[in-house]
Amino acid sequence: MTGKGKNNTMKSITFKPKQVTKRLLSALPERAREVVLSRYGLGDDAEQKTLEAIGGTYGITRERVRQIENYALQTIRKADVFSSERAAFAELEQAVHGLGGIVHEEELLNHLSKDRSTQNHLHFLLVLGEPFKKRKEDTDFRHRWYVDEDLAEKVQTALKTLYSNLSDDDLIPESELIRKFLDHVEDLNEEYKNEEIVKRWLSLSKRLGKNPLGEWGATSSPNVRVKGMRDYAYLVIKRHGSPMHFTEVASAISELFNRKAHVATCHNELIKDKRFVLVGRGLYALAEWGYTTGVVKDVITDILRKHGPLTRDEIIEKVKKERYVKDNTILVNLQDPTMFKKEGDGRYALVK
Repeated sequence: MTGKGKNNTMKSITFKPKQVTKRLLSALPERAREVVLSRYGLGDDAEQKTLEAIGGTYGITRERVRQIENYALQTIRKADVFSSERAAFAELEQAVHGLGGIVHEEELLNHLSKDRSTQNHLHFLLVLGEPFKKRKEDTDFRHRWYVDEDLAEKVQTALKTLYSNLSDDDLIPESELIRKFLDHVEDLNEEYKNEEIVKRWLSLSKRLGKNPLGEWGATSSPNVRVKGMRDYAYLVIKRHGSPMHFTEVASAISELFNRKAHVATCHNELIKDKRFVLVGRGLYALAEWGYTTGVVKDVITDILRKHGPLTRDEIIEKVKKERYVKDNTILVNLQDPTMFKKEGDGRYALVK
């Protein structure tokens, strides 16, 4: 895949959007021009007005406003001035190609200009231009513009496949997700096998998201849509890869996420959440790592239920994989005659 420094994103546009739209709008009669100015926010206040609001101004229905808008767009496309602005539309088309051929509307406009008013003029040119197609936001994707129908279908299909293979527990490093995405896209032009472009494509999906640590997963997952102390604690411990003391968890939350994390509050949240297992004095692990919930007696019970009678040393070894406790603590718990019994061969078993 092409590296970051070799992407093919476009240079800044050379034409002035407001001057282009001014020339294009000169092809319209006054009322049609005023409707378009209001509808697309091309005036001084950059406010994009609704069909209802414009209809109220002129005392006409919203459907009549829509008809005037459509008439205005068709009139401009048929005018000589439209042909004379071919170079501007070609630059705009190259911009979409440079950003990946299909791109989130907000990202496209922000890339071309940071000025809201100018963005409105650029949006109007996208609406007017024949190469540009827009798909509105739906349950899977955000508003997006594209210039290649086949490419758009490939990208969207790959994103849907990628999401369908994720569970709520999955967290994937960005580099791995990019690789997985490219595995789902067939016959992709080399110009698009670019990290920056693929990341733009990933941002089209409403089903995929990135958490504060830069890991990707399903947006429905609390591991991605991080809301509170418990979710931050989960990310911290998962990243650490082994049990952590609750004081360390609180400190890491403050350091990594720049959020105040009181030690006592953090401890209380860890206790309440089934994602965490207390495995020692103040030490917490993730339940998904296979740790058994409960106190030491519960762990011994679970081990004997799974493995049958075991020697004292075997029990100690297996418990210490589940809990950070001293040998003597395990032996004291093993002496409960209501739960465990020592058989003739010296092995311990559950009391039936």
